Amino acid sequence: MLLRDIRGGRDPQVQAVVAVIAHASPDILLLLDVDYDHDLITLGALRDAVARTGVLYPHIFALAPNRGLATGLDLDGDGRKGGARDAQGYAEFAGQGGMAILSRYPVSADRVQDHSALLWRDLPGALLTLPDGQPLLAPPALAVQRLSTTGHWTVPITIRGQDIHLLAFHATPPVFDGPEDRNGRRNHDETRFWSVYLDGRLAPPPQGRFVLIGDSNMDPADSEGRPDAMQALLADPRLQDPQPKSAGGRRAGGDGRGDPALHTASWPPPGPSGLRVDMVLPSADLKVLSAAVLWPEPGSPLADTVQAASHHRLVRVTLDWP
Repeated sequence: MLLRDIRGGRDPQVQAVVAVIAHASPDILLLLDVDYDHDLITLGALRDAVARTGVLYPHIFALAPNRGLATGLDLDGDGRKGGARDAQGYAEFAGQGGMAILSRYPVSADRVQDHSALLWRDLPGALLTLPDGQPLLAPPALAVQRLSTTGHWTVPITIRGQDIHLLAFHATPPVFDGPEDRNGRRNHDETRFWSVYLDGRLAPPPQGRFVLIGDSNMDPADSEGRPDAMQALLADPRLQDPQPKSAGGRRAGGDGRGDPALHTASWPPPGPSGLRVDMVLPSADLKVLSAAVLWPEPGSPLADTVQAASHHRLVRVTLDWP
C-alpha cells in the first residue's frame, strides 16, 4: 500500500483494513505484511487513518524485518544476486511485508528483544541435514542465513503498571520449494523457535504473563509441511489455546481434517479454501474471557469488507487483566 493511498483514503484495501480495525477496536494489535520505513511514516499514516474513525492508538512500534534484507549471495541459484529469493526473507525490496504493533498502552521499545538476527544454524536441533546426510545449505549460505523470514520479537507492553509480553512472529509458508523442503524445514524451525526460547536455551524468556501471537503459516491439522512444531506449541502447558472460531469459517468449510470454524485464512483457487494459520496463544497464567475470528457469514454486515481487507481474518482474544 502506498503512503498517498493511506493518507487519501482512496485504496479499497486500505479502506477495508481501516474499517476492520475500527470495528474490532482491539487494545493491542499485531499487523502483518506492513511495509517498514525507518521513521514509521507509513505505519503512522495507517494509525491516523484509523484515528479518523474515532479509534485511537497513541503507541506504534515496528522493527526492520528480514524480508528483503540482502545476503550478498545467490541463494536461489539463478546466477544473479540481489533477487527477491536471495534476501533473508522473500521480498522485492528491503522492508516489504514487515510486522507492526498498534497499542493503546505504552510499548517499552528499550526493552524489546529482537531475535531476528539469529542464524538458522544456531537454533538447537535445526533441520539443516537432508535424509541422505548432505547439508541443506552450502557453507556460504549457512554462514549468513537467518532463521526468521520476517522476525521474532519479544515486546513488553505496560498495562496499568504491569507488563505483558508479546511473542510475535511471521513464518515462511512451507511451500514454494523443491524436494529438499527448504521452506517446510524453515517454517518448522521458525515455529519451534518459541519452544526452545521458552526453555531458556536461546535467551532469557519473559518473566510473567505473555501472549504468543502471529502467523505460523502452519495449520496443525491440514497444512503442507511439518506440523509437529505447531502441534507441540498448542500442547505446551505453558500456553493455552482459546480456539477462536467464526461462523464464516464454518460456513466456508474445508477439505481437511481440522474444524473449519477454527480457520483464520482462505485463498482463491487453486489455494486452500481455509486453514488455521494465525495464532493468539496466551500464557497459561492468563484468564481468557472470550475468543473469536472476525469472519462473518456471506451476506452479514462487514462480510464484504473483511473479504476485501485480507486473505487472513482478524483473530481476537479478550483477557482478564488485574
